[in-house]
This record gives sequence, C-alpha cells and structure tokens, in this order.
Amino acid sequence: MKKQVICSTVFPLLCILLLFLSVEAQTCSPSGKIKGKTPPPGQCNQENDSDCCKDGKWYTTYKCSPPVSSQTKATLTLNSFEPDGDGGAPSECDNQYHSDDDPVVALSTGWYNNGKRCLNYINIRGNGRSVRAKVVDECDSTMGCDSDHDYQPPCPKNIVDASKAVWKALGVPESDWGGMDIYWSDTD
Repeated sequence: MKKQVICSTVFPLLCILLLFLSVEAQTCSPSGKIKGKTPPPGQCNQENDSDCCKDGKWYTTYKCSPPVSSQTKATLTLNSFEPDGDGGAPSECDNQYHSDDDPVVALSTGWYNNGKRCLNYINIRGNGRSVRAKVVDECDSTMGCDSDHDYQPPCPKNIVDASKAVWKALGVPESDWGGMDIYWSDTD
C-alpha cells in the first residue's frame, strides 16, 4: 500500500521509469556457448552465404528470444528449404521440404516455442511492404556445428530465416538478400 501511495503521489515519473526499465529487462540472455569444429569436406552447404563453423571458435547459444509483440523486431535472413539446400534436413514442423517459391520461414528457438507456431502464419514487414509466411521450421539457437545442423553455427536469438519468396514479396533487390531488419507478428 505504501509503495502505491508513493508512486501515485510523490514520484510518478520515477515509477514510470522503473516500470519501463523492468519491461526492458525482460530480454533474452545467452544460455551458453559451444565450441566450433571444422566440418568434414563438403559437409557445410554455403548456399545463400551460410556460415560454416570454425575450429576452436566459441559460439553463443540461446534458449530464448526477445518478447513477441505486435511489432517484434528481428533480422530477416535467407534460407533454402529445398532438398540439398542450406537448410539441411526436412522442416521440423512437417518433416517435409518446401519450395523456395513458397513464403515459408524458420524462427529462432524462443520464437519457435517448441513448435507452438508450427504451420501457423506470421506477418513480416520490411522494405515498406508486408508478406504473410508460414512457419515450417526452427532456426536452432541452442545447438550447431554438427551434422544435424549442417555444421553451421547456432542461430542468433532474433532470426526469421526466410525463403526466397519472402524476400521477393518484400521487394528487396536480389543483390541485397541475406540480412535485413524487419518486424513480424503473429497473424490474427
């Protein structure tokens, strides 16, 4: 009761600042690190400029992603969901490959939310346009640098890994594909 009285009458601006800081504190911190190892020859597909793990380099892992809102900020990256593409194995949600001509995405581990967004659609806004895309896979933020992950590093905590169709729908010139700041939200 005393805190409420102080906040409402004496220090309202301080209370608002504290509330803002507590919301900002709800971020996603690293959960660990994994040590990279050089992939066997031909085992890391570098289509779409994918990175391969480097021997001895430490990579940060995350079990979370930033909080989801009506305008969640993220980095859009390019991924192939086709057989022999840089996405590696079939998609987690349906154990299928998907055409790069379909607007599909993989979300960082926290946003993937143990598959709760599987086969649901999200809205992606960037480059002055928007596109609706289906979640078909996880961009694993907890593991990497092994055969299951095509010897690629773990995903950062804030990735929407998208097919070529998403990039085309956003009107991004092909020469600029690879990494772009976007906002996304769940569809209604």
